[in-house]
Amino acid sequence: MALILNIETATKNCSVSLALNGITLSFRELAEQNFSHAEKLHVFIEELLAENNQTFTDLNAVAVSQGPGSYTGLRIGVSSAKGFCYALNIPLIALDTLEVLSRKISVDKGIIIPMIDARRMEVYSAFFDKNYTLTRNVEAEIIEANSYAEINETIHLVGDGIAKFKEVLVDEKFVFHEDEVYPSSKEMSFLSFEKYKKNDFVDVAYFEPYYLKDFILNK
Repeated sequence: MALILNIETATKNCSVSLALNGITLSFRELAEQNFSHAEKLHVFIEELLAENNQTFTDLNAVAVSQGPGSYTGLRIGVSSAKGFCYALNIPLIALDTLEVLSRKISVDKGIIIPMIDARRMEVYSAFFDKNYTLTRNVEAEIIEANSYAEINETIHLVGDGIAKFKEVLVDEKFVFHEDEVYPSSKEMSFLSFEKYKKNDFVDVAYFEPYYLKDFILNK
């Protein structure tokens, strides 16, 4: 039995879920323009534990979205997760934010490209196949009209970075999944349990978020 707390704060979405053996029991999330993570995160966690009749000492691990994403959001989520793990002497699990985002959609064929907004025409992105296997590593890239011209498959775009490209990426091979904007802790439940079973943990003392780019003011 593994009771895992999942924390996702890499974007504007402050999202927390409580999962048992990979199944989400309940979750809380709120996406606000002004990043309310510092105010909401611990409130959400306490609410989830209370409504499931659990306490912090019942947790077997904490999983956190490691980035890339917002510097401030990642810092808050990772700091909280490390604090819980250190105080409770339980393992810390790190999950790739773009993989979590890719799992917001399900496709039969083609490439999934999750995109997190990174200012102007730039995004953090990666490629995943229909089974969510990583096929191109994470990059910070500027999107232009000829981006992905070499790809002949259907390309599924998901995330808060895709809206600004609807008038740029006009080929019929592009499918915009606009209803799924932010990565969520709900999609972390299965992933964190799989890593838990493999003892795939990170060092609580030395783990740092994957910022990908240097800190930029107001980002």
